[in-house]
Amino acid sequence: MTDIPRPVYKRRGFIIAAIAVGVPVLAFAWYLGSPLFLNTTVIEEFPRAAGAEIPDDMTIEEVEAKMFEAAEATVTPAAESMPDDGTSDPVALFTGSFAGADSRHQGSGNATVYELADGSTVLRFENLDVTNGPDLHVILSPVADPETREDVSTPGYVDLGSLKGNRGDQNYDIPTEVDLTSGDWTVVIYCQPFHVIFATAGLISA
Repeated sequence: MTDIPRPVYKRRGFIIAAIAVGVPVLAFAWYLGSPLFLNTTVIEEFPRAAGAEIPDDMTIEEVEAKMFEAAEATVTPAAESMPDDGTSDPVALFTGSFAGADSRHQGSGNATVYELADGSTVLRFENLDVTNGPDLHVILSPVADPETREDVSTPGYVDLGSLKGNRGDQNYDIPTEVDLTSGDWTVVIYCQPFHVIFATAGLISA
């Protein structure tokens, strides 16, 4: 059998090592960089069924659809007033408009905090359009105009979870223990891996 020259072995070893290292690096680079070129649009209806009792033979989606149909229906006025069934329309408590953090991280759209009939609160985005990025989260920060990682993570901040999409209309439940009436709160679209602020919306009374 003909011996393979030692330099050929070295080249093969180098190629194999390069592939072993390069594939994970490229995969990680795609994970970090691809959101900058891709957009995810999420359209959610207003959570009319929040706090509702869901019948056994229906799903929450079906209840939402029924509520949406009722909200869109034409109602004929009656001579007598409607009975009070203990429900009420959602009330806007706070509102704000998104702005980008800098020239590379842009943002627009509206953020509104609503109180629902059951007393719970929800943060709703409408017409959201934010620069995409890896592992973006929705943060409620008790700091006006946060600019740094320390601002965002000031004691009392709340992580409402991953951003569902960088575009569209979306709902995020706010924990009951969060008191937005104290302090100057800001909604922050925040990149967790690199601790970068992408967009902010300062909340003011609606």
